[in-house]
Amino acid sequence: MTHKSSSNSGSSQSGRKPGRDQATSSHAKPRTAKSGSRQEHSSTHRSAGSQSKSDSYTSKKQHAKGASHAGAPSNRSAEAKRTQSGTTQQKSTNASTSRHKTDFQSSQPKSGHSASHKSNNYKARQSSPSKRPTKSAPARDHAEELQVGDPIIITIKRLGINGEGVGYYRRKAVFIDGALPGEVIKANVTEVQHKFIKATIRELEKKSPQRIEPPCPVFDVCGGCQIQHISYEGQLQAKTDIVREAFARYTELDAVKIKPMLGMEHPWAYRNKAQLQLDREGNGAVIAGLYEMNSHRIVDISGCPIQHPQVNSTIETVKTVLQELNIPLYTDKEARDGVKTVVARYGFQSNELQITLITTSSQLPRQEELIERLRAALPDLSGIAMNINTKRTSLIFGEHTTTLWGKEAMVESLGDLEFALSPRAFFQLNPQQTIKLYESVRAAAALTGKETVIDAYCGTGTIGLWLAPYAKEVHGIETIAEAAEDATRNAARNGRTNATFHVGKAEELLPRWVKKGMSPDVIIADPPRTGLEQEFLNTVLKTKPERMVYVSCNPSTLAKDCKVLLDGGYEVQWVQPVDMFPQTSHVEAVTLLVRKNT
Repeated sequence: MTHKSSSNSGSSQSGRKPGRDQATSSHAKPRTAKSGSRQEHSSTHRSAGSQSKSDSYTSKKQHAKGASHAGAPSNRSAEAKRTQSGTTQQKSTNASTSRHKTDFQSSQPKSGHSASHKSNNYKARQSSPSKRPTKSAPARDHAEELQVGDPIIITIKRLGINGEGVGYYRRKAVFIDGALPGEVIKANVTEVQHKFIKATIRELEKKSPQRIEPPCPVFDVCGGCQIQHISYEGQLQAKTDIVREAFARYTELDAVKIKPMLGMEHPWAYRNKAQLQLDREGNGAVIAGLYEMNSHRIVDISGCPIQHPQVNSTIETVKTVLQELNIPLYTDKEARDGVKTVVARYGFQSNELQITLITTSSQLPRQEELIERLRAALPDLSGIAMNINTKRTSLIFGEHTTTLWGKEAMVESLGDLEFALSPRAFFQLNPQQTIKLYESVRAAAALTGKETVIDAYCGTGTIGLWLAPYAKEVHGIETIAEAAEDATRNAARNGRTNATFHVGKAEELLPRWVKKGMSPDVIIADPPRTGLEQEFLNTVLKTKPERMVYVSCNPSTLAKDCKVLLDGGYEVQWVQPVDMFPQTSHVEAVTLLVRKNT
């Protein structure tokens, strides 16, 4: 979970490791002309969090994880496989059983004209399916006989990893967006595949007591949050169940100690960063938002309830100034170049604000007026930067960043650690929950001051630096040179002289160190959503540390990797789920594995 080195893509409200922060599947359809990207909020909102690891470096974390408000990447086939084993215990006595389904942003509009969309069609979706049969279709004896448009009745058993309701029809998994566990759904089939069925809600025959009215007016079209229609108590339970089921499915353990989910007292306004695409409405008004799911329309997310109010007000100010100065946008038909994306980051502890404009050219019209207006309107502004991205890519950031005014890096703290954050530098999207996550890692590591700790997939070194005061030495390993350099600077800034960071692959560096006499006591791993590489798992089994602490943003890959470690002589002591991105389907978990007979 947590996210370390991050790539330009930004994540998912999961806002996290590139692939995991948030996270980072794009809802927008591909486009052959201009393109942008969905990352974190923009990139990690849709899938942050993602956090759900973030948005600074082009690391596989960002492409695999998220997060963020991250949104988890959709994988119906994998979800169907997960569900198949459970269906064998279900009798097909009814024409239905049950089913329903982690950095927000896609930047690939189809045309120069995108439109804001703020209507709430959630209720309409429940009562008005995309295909309503004119008469009752005949009952199908086999799931394979179902056709698009057929009505079915499904009992929802659980939530899937993308927030969908999951049920069964004749032992085949059925996914229904918006359906909740325990609900009986009258649905219409929209897609029939070999391993699963997709359907839409026509009517709620039995409603879950956890169902609430989503407070966000664009919840149904934005896609940044997947489960706002569930009470927070219900969200925590559903996410805990996702973790529990993953372990039951992939490890074959009778029981795993899963601790109560660490949630938030106030599960709103927690994101410290937004990356939003810019467009212009027909009346000339500038909007900032994310691409509507499965479309090329930008959804204006002004006042987003999971963003900190300072982030929202900063975005509004930028929109107003761009509009009043008539600065060209990338989507303007008559403009060859323009501003594509606005990135706003706020320091919860420092109160500093940082604005980055992503452009397609080094020339920014009326630049000095823009700077003057923003400085006057935002007294806490510490720096304004311009990042140039001329490529038609899904990544938000380009390689070149210029400071237009102020400091090159803003300052922010996490616990007693202080970080200098350049526009592309990774930092956790939910600082409050990050502390809970890191403290869970520290508890699992059980350090006494005598241990040698390996921080694999270390990114900018946040976990390793958090643990350094309690260990003899910490060695971080990161494949992205820029991230490792940031980690080294962070160590020096905070006086963590016993922490060093190295560029390379853990599966290559660890064996060399062991050959030279190093004997790691604890290995920490915080990989992207895709999980640990097989080579790394083999290295852990050969190195044989007493403790392995696995930080994950994907319960399925976590459980699969734990199975390998279990077969190699380790046992799972406990799992601590952490709700890094409330209102989204993302869930983080810290797992402690201990070598047997130690």
